[in-house]
Amino acid sequence: MHLNAMASLVLSSVVALCGASQVTMAASTASIPTTHLAVVQPEPDITGVWERDPFPFGDDDETVLAPPPGEGPELKEPYASQWKALQEKRQALLKAGTPLVDASTQCLPEGTPGIMEAIYPIQILQNKGQITVLAELFMQTRRIYMNAKFPEADDLPPSYYGFSSATWEGNVLVVKTRGVQESVKFYDIPHSDAMIVTERYQLIGEDNLRIDVTIDDPDYLKKPYTFTWEYKRNHG
Repeated sequence: MHLNAMASLVLSSVVALCGASQVTMAASTASIPTTHLAVVQPEPDITGVWERDPFPFGDDDETVLAPPPGEGPELKEPYASQWKALQEKRQALLKAGTPLVDASTQCLPEGTPGIMEAIYPIQILQNKGQITVLAELFMQTRRIYMNAKFPEADDLPPSYYGFSSATWEGNVLVVKTRGVQESVKFYDIPHSDAMIVTERYQLIGEDNLRIDVTIDDPDYLKKPYTFTWEYKRNHG
């Protein structure tokens, strides 16, 4: 066979083999399933010093009793009448310049949810396993445990802040609290040891936070008591 003819034959064989290899590789690649990796969104960062926005305590007349947030609680009887009478008594004594002795005048902790009212700024420290709230007023400390299982009722001693467990639902931090001692009365509102306080924390801007609060206590309340607090982050 002529040398040129032999060279052409070899070249044709190489091209055919390469083509077959590429077809085989393409077929193999096509048979490999495509894996789409889920993008894990970071949890919102609520760490910082927060103050109420707008600030509700500035120019109030100190002789006028501040109302509870929202529309106030709808208490069952006889608790509704008792609470109303206490508010009237408190208002009269406040106007007379002789405030009623209570937890506030004794500098006792505000408890849950009162600490979050932020009469003075509060600081929130967020890490993977715990969120800590530090309040300037009365040097208070509240601890919120992430994804924590609630202790059994017999193993949950009442305390000022109760036991708080939190989970993330998308970009909303949902905190549930049980075990707030009955001596802690937010705006004088009585409650049972079965009370559950639910808070939903959500950033509504880079430096703006909203907390939607729901208080459930069928023993005392006709319906859950709900209200909202908003804050701005203080970078100072």
